[in-house]
Amino acid sequence: MTIREMCDTFDVTPRTLRFYETKELLAPIREGQKRLFTRRDRARLKLILRGKRFGFSLEEIRQLLDLYNPEEQHETQLVKTLEMGGRHLAELERQHAELEIAMNELEDHLRWTSERLAELNRHDAA
Repeated sequence: MTIREMCDTFDVTPRTLRFYETKELLAPIREGQKRLFTRRDRARLKLILRGKRFGFSLEEIRQLLDLYNPEEQHETQLVKTLEMGGRHLAELERQHAELEIAMNELEDHLRWTSERLAELNRHDAA
């Protein structure tokens, strides 16, 4: 795939692809100024984007990608993914709980503010 096809397929910018290339997460074939992305690059980009969505750092993603070993049926990579994923899920759950508390507090405050404003408006109208 060309850089344009990769951008269209994965909804990323050329800058994003070049960034991942400079970080050695992708290694397209170079033909002069042209980059051609292989099936391997497409698979890696899919995993990179999924990892980013899950909150993994680029270094964590690199570690997981570097563990890929088809001879062992990806066992080491899968074990490490399970370990890292579990940590990230726990962190997301903690953040979710904190957001729930903050949202409830904000709803209470907005309700109080609305009621206070209504009282002031009734007092001014009287």
